[in-house]
Amino acid sequence: MRKVSGIGLAVLLAALFLAGKGRADYETAAYDVVEKEGEFEIRDYPELVLASTAMGASGGNGSFMRLFGYISGSNQAKQKVSMTTPVFMQPSVEQDAGMMSFVVPKQVAEDGTPAPSRQDVNITKRPAGRFAVIRFAGRMNDTMREEAEQKLRGWIEAKGLKAGDSMEYASYDPPFTPAPLRRNEVFLRLQSDKVATETVQEPSP
Repeated sequence: MRKVSGIGLAVLLAALFLAGKGRADYETAAYDVVEKEGEFEIRDYPELVLASTAMGASGGNGSFMRLFGYISGSNQAKQKVSMTTPVFMQPSVEQDAGMMSFVVPKQVAEDGTPAPSRQDVNITKRPAGRFAVIRFAGRMNDTMREEAEQKLRGWIEAKGLKAGDSMEYASYDPPFTPAPLRRNEVFLRLQSDKVATETVQEPSP
């Protein structure tokens, strides 16, 4: 059973609030909409470079702070990296830890992503691919995510498409955003591809 605490999201939203910014103030990972049907979309994403760290079943508080430290200059280049949206997360499944990832800004990725200075932060790649996505409002919790995933899988099946077993979800908004206006999403990679990341850069020993 998948269990993900909302602590990490609360920390994320608090950090965005303290920065005094809203969703529109941040660079968002680019994608192309292939099909839209109400709350559902099929999107094509390019390869994304991510700063990633493990997220256990007990929550994402420490995970967020590790990544926030990385973009705040706690990396080998001591370079500050702009915050982006969304924050991608993969839930823990049984004994496997989940994952939290910040998207590296496009220009930073092109110029050369600074290497992490911590062993528990990695620079990874999210392979390009086609995803089915469901968007929903509210203050996201485990129940909402599970219900959204079930709806999305039903929609995919009804369209005669196939998706992998792994799910990832995303959060976009600071805490002052009213629940009805919040943007939350659940993703499933189509064509039986797995939602996975490839480690491309690790901190030096």
